[in-house]
Amino acid sequence: MSIDIDYANLDFIPEGAAYPERWETDARAYREREAAIGRARLNEAYGAGDRQKMDLFYPAGKPKGLVVFVHGGYWMRFDRTVWSHFATGLTELGWVVAMPSYTLAPEARLGEITGEIAHAINHAAAKVQGPVRLIGHSAGGQLVARMGDASVALTDDARSRLAHILPVSPVSDLRPLMDTAMNDTLRLDAGEAAAESPVLAAPPDVPVTVWVGAEERPVFLDQAIRLAEAWDAPLRMAPGRHHFDIVDGLLDAKSPMVRSLLEVGG
Repeated sequence: MSIDIDYANLDFIPEGAAYPERWETDARAYREREAAIGRARLNEAYGAGDRQKMDLFYPAGKPKGLVVFVHGGYWMRFDRTVWSHFATGLTELGWVVAMPSYTLAPEARLGEITGEIAHAINHAAAKVQGPVRLIGHSAGGQLVARMGDASVALTDDARSRLAHILPVSPVSDLRPLMDTAMNDTLRLDAGEAAAESPVLAAPPDVPVTVWVGAEERPVFLDQAIRLAEAWDAPLRMAPGRHHFDIVDGLLDAKSPMVRSLLEVGG
């Protein structure tokens, strides 16, 4: 029996198909506004690949530190330009927000994407002083959770400054994805699925908080709960939120999600 429907968020969210276009429109407006006032550094390369680029959004005053936001899309969709406006709440509070794109499957395997995100964090951390905080949504939640693994190629400087990792609705166990149609693109085998599954890794030495929308598909609730339990990490369930609007908390500097991201870990 196919389990594809378990991961089909779009089919179970009212007007779900409208979200990507709305995100792109709001993100474009935010980028243009921030660039016009000199608070955006766009299309900065962190590697040689076509998609190895990031946008950095700066606060009005002296930065307090760096937040890296890693987008989702099942490692197969989207890029940084869809999510720019989600830097709003964090820059208002004085943080630089880096948003990297990364090579998508099938051009890259998941282990390679993990390496790209590490390089992106290293690049951004070399430019911004202070603590480094990571947040990622869905597939991006898996990717920021992987950064807690000591085997991932973060520089000593970037790793020593990691203050908090916040996976949002993460895909924390990749093994079930081998039984979905998307694996025709992801090309996961048993070894890679296990190696890239945060739920199977040792808890990191940095604080972790797992977030998920209370109205999400059961499989995403399960994935979030299992990661929180495996790592003995706090689990936050956002009332009334589903897989697409869970990240809306980043738009508001006073939201519980923003407070959690910035206050945990000192």
